Amino acid sequence: MKKARTTYFVWICLTIILGLVSRKISYLPLWIGDMLWGVMIFFIVKFIHVNKPNRSVAAISLVLCFIVEFSQLYQAEWVNNIRKTLPGRLVLGQGFLWSDLLAYTVGILLVWAIINIRKK
Repeated sequence: MKKARTTYFVWICLTIILGLVSRKISYLPLWIGDMLWGVMIFFIVKFIHVNKPNRSVAAISLVLCFIVEFSQLYQAEWVNNIRKTLPGRLVLGQGFLWSDLLAYTVGILLVWAIINIRKK
């Protein structure tokens, strides 16, 4: 189990790096970073719940991504002040977009499919 957690920790770090780099490369579409954010959430959930089936991890990850995205519709001053910071912007996002929901879904389904294909 420790080896699995170490592996998922490495994947989390690599995904974060790729996501941040994707925002610096102007010719990459923004949805790549959003897709990678969904992938990162999958790896975080899997890191916490190593023994959960991948289907459950994907479902939990999707729910978490959707909650964070829909939370962007809430515009109280205190949460907007958090969103103005770099960590707040990276974790909570800045504004609701339906296309982000699609990007998260694609990212999570992609990593779920890759993991399941590698198992077989």
